Amino acid sequence: MSVEKPPVEICKGVHGLDKVVLREVRGSSAEVYLYGGHVTSWRNDHGEELLFLSTKADFKPPKAIRGGIPICFPQFGSHGNLDQHGFARNRFWSIDTNPPPFPTVSINKAFIDLIFKPSEEDLKIWPHSYEFRLRITLGPGGDLMLTSRIRNIDAKPFSFTFAYHTYLSVSDISEVRVEGLETLDFLDNLKAKERFTEQGDAITFESEVDKIYLATPTKIAIIDHEKKRTFVLRKDGLPDAVVWNPWEKKAKSMADFGDDDYKHMLCVEAAAVEKAITLKPGEEWKGRLELSAVPSSYRSGQLDPQRVLQG
Repeated sequence: MSVEKPPVEICKGVHGLDKVVLREVRGSSAEVYLYGGHVTSWRNDHGEELLFLSTKADFKPPKAIRGGIPICFPQFGSHGNLDQHGFARNRFWSIDTNPPPFPTVSINKAFIDLIFKPSEEDLKIWPHSYEFRLRITLGPGGDLMLTSRIRNIDAKPFSFTFAYHTYLSVSDISEVRVEGLETLDFLDNLKAKERFTEQGDAITFESEVDKIYLATPTKIAIIDHEKKRTFVLRKDGLPDAVVWNPWEKKAKSMADFGDDDYKHMLCVEAAAVEKAITLKPGEEWKGRLELSAVPSSYRSGQLDPQRVLQG
């Protein structure tokens, strides 16, 4: 007789780092490392991995984990004076034993609350006091939800940029298309953040891409033709969307990235980059990401929530 595993398990991961495993009764799962508040795995009820993790991912602090869902805070990319993507992904988070109320479905038990507060060293780098709370939830249908709450507990305002740097696992990048961002303006990081307008009816990939799409819809579809799978990304509080694939040349230049890894990943990131978020003392910002994986008969224009849930 098999013993049913708990919906939330705290255990050890790579190199003895603390991690949390979330399990849903139908078989889906997620893994979260306290280092970085970092989701490193999300599996459906068939046990298929839906997130990409580099074959050379280095789980040795202070280096960030390559893949999964790194949290970019208080800076996205090089949009500021800090190191690339800020420092939240390079810090140890704590389990939040006294979180504020979250509107979570009461029947769902597979979630964990984490908290990150700046250390003395962090305050030297970025002199602002805050509480960053993160709830990671595995929904009854296997959906993955990340809700961030950042509260200013300082005496002065501060501004930040942010992204859920989501690495999706795909069969073959040349067989993937993204719908929901067509005709939008974007900043091209490969061309000194110059502004362009997207052409065509969907985004496909045949070379390096690093774009920040502006004023994006709350729902984006990433269609993997070979796997007959569509990722549906929903977001709140995050107006921008970053699309990134390093392609062959850049992949080979990255020490923690396998030479051929670019073929099997695509980053589509819910973000707030173009206009920084500013919080006055006592104010709180909330940013939410929800990821679903559904059969590929769906397109972004007809993603009726009921049909997705039934799919």
